[in-house]
Amino acid sequence: MELYDSEEQQVEAIKDWWKENGKAVILGAVVGLGGLFGWRYYQDSVIEARETASEQYTQAIEAMATKGLEASSEVQAFINSDSSSEYTVLAALQLAKAQVEAGEFGQALEQLQWAQTKTKDPALTPLITFRIARLMTEQGDIEAANTELSKISDASWAGRVAEMRGDIALSQGDKDAAYSAYSEAQQATDASQTLQLKLDDLAK
Repeated sequence: MELYDSEEQQVEAIKDWWKENGKAVILGAVVGLGGLFGWRYYQDSVIEARETASEQYTQAIEAMATKGLEASSEVQAFINSDSSSEYTVLAALQLAKAQVEAGEFGQALEQLQWAQTKTKDPALTPLITFRIARLMTEQGDIEAANTELSKISDASWAGRVAEMRGDIALSQGDKDAAYSAYSEAQQATDASQTLQLKLDDLAK
């Protein structure tokens, strides 16, 4: 460490160091503060965007609850407004549900397939895929339905997947495969209360 003989030498040394490094220090401080304020602005923007999306989602769902499919155009407009938001995915699920209840299976399937490609929520993915498989089964597209079911690897869905495979097999007249699938479903943690009735019917 360099020693200084006098206070004046120390002052001069500081001045010299500042001349050489002052701009860099100021620039670093500006960049640092700019980054801090920029990050805060970004966080505020994200929060505001989420709150706006939440409010718009609530309005869209309330409109559907009041007017049913008559509100589909405004719900669809919300869905189209921001495909990166999970709120629009949830709106698509609600719209698909209303379309199924109205017998519009084709449109409902399109909504669900769109939601499947857009969601980033691992909890929603198996739900959407399961509903797609159920709709495909309803439309008689058995091969496609089984393909969708094979995409669901979440253990918490094992019972429902196996039960639907049993339903599909039974609709195809394959009682042995149906019985096997129902028996498998009964061992899962998400087994439904109707499984025993289905097994009893097959055993008669």
